[in-house]
Amino acid sequence: MARLLGVEIPNEKRIEASLPYIYGIGLVTGRRILDQAGIDPNVRAGELTDEQLTKLAHVIGAEGILIEGDLRRTLQANMKRLQQINCYRGVRHRKGLPCRGQRTKTNGRTRRGGRRTVGVMRNPNAKKGKV
Repeated sequence: MARLLGVEIPNEKRIEASLPYIYGIGLVTGRRILDQAGIDPNVRAGELTDEQLTKLAHVIGAEGILIEGDLRRTLQANMKRLQQINCYRGVRHRKGLPCRGQRTKTNGRTRRGGRRTVGVMRNPNAKKGKV
């Protein structure tokens, strides 16, 4: 597998489809990077030369695109800042609830976790038979 900026990208896929394997680079950003580097998007990632790989890394660095660890650190710092200033979004993040206005009465299982149902507790001393 080819390594680009410390991330292994699949060799058998086109470079246009392989670039989004890097956290922080999507399809549109990947196309823009390939245009600036002058690389054909239909070339397989395994067929790229070392010169082309360094050119891609240089374009990503020159664009100032945050990727991988730097991007994750920035997002984490943003979330921590929201929590420290006790804004609504920070409180929702802290509680593990959706913070973008979704309803939570019936939905929201992704953030709230699986449904916990409470079973019926029968009285062990109740009469047996018809009710």
